[in-house]
Amino acid sequence: MTDLASRTTSTAVALANPWAVVPPLGNLDAYITAVNRLPMLTHEEEQRFARELRETGSLEAAGKLVLSHLRLVVATSRQYLGYGLPQGDLIQEGNIGLMKAVKRFDPEQGVRLVSYALHWIKAEIHEYILRNWRMVKVATTKAQRKLFFNLRSMKQGFKAEDAAHDITHRDTLTDEQIDVMARELKVKPHEVREMETRLSGRDVLLDPSPAEGEDEHAFGPIAWLSDEHHEPTAMIESAQRDVLATEGIATALKSLDERSRRIVTERWLNVNDDGSGGMTLHELAAEYGVSAERVRQIEVAAMKKMRSALAEYA
Repeated sequence: MTDLASRTTSTAVALANPWAVVPPLGNLDAYITAVNRLPMLTHEEEQRFARELRETGSLEAAGKLVLSHLRLVVATSRQYLGYGLPQGDLIQEGNIGLMKAVKRFDPEQGVRLVSYALHWIKAEIHEYILRNWRMVKVATTKAQRKLFFNLRSMKQGFKAEDAAHDITHRDTLTDEQIDVMARELKVKPHEVREMETRLSGRDVLLDPSPAEGEDEHAFGPIAWLSDEHHEPTAMIESAQRDVLATEGIATALKSLDERSRRIVTERWLNVNDDGSGGMTLHELAAEYGVSAERVRQIEVAAMKKMRSALAEYA
């Protein structure tokens, strides 16, 4: 009886320090197994630890809140495995989001931490994917990010509708489907087409190293890429730059008053490749009857306003 009580006490002491059951990173399966064994907090315990954290800044309380929700991060990370990034990295980023949520959680708002934390976990994972995935440089605006993370699921929905009508040969979106998606996600139809092209691409090793025992003269696609300017992603980006350099600049200039527009035009747009043309600060200062420093200040303010206008246009 004494031995049983001793073993029970020992187990209780071990579980009182739940960090001890989380193995060091490096073995992902062991980490996930250990995380799923950690006990969930009751609503009363969650409220108590959250209040303790807000009132005293207790790291112990914060640790209990974080540990009890690590399984939520693991479950959420599985939703993003299709992007080809390591699950361990997704979990690590999600854990950062969880810690941010715990720090900001207000127990008086009447919601459970699991609901509040999910937003922060997904936000950090989204940012990680956008920073690291091979084709997401196009996802720069909020609407484009929404398109990036919703295109696959919406496309599957369209495929299910096609299958119901015995249409199974089509892999790409129709013009009608593109228009529907563009309206729902508040983006332009051409942005949907570009994103679909990028998401449909597959990773290919451009310059493969020959495996042991194989012909050392292994060839990859890089051997046939004579002109990188015709690489699809480069062509899309080039087209985007051309639009910004024409329509974008014109739109940005319209946001300026007449004097600022004239100064920017003479200082930047009327200058030839060899540096000739345009007007100097002193020439513009003489024309407007102000100092050269004042012209420079107007130019700086105008360029800042144009950058903001271009960012919105893009």
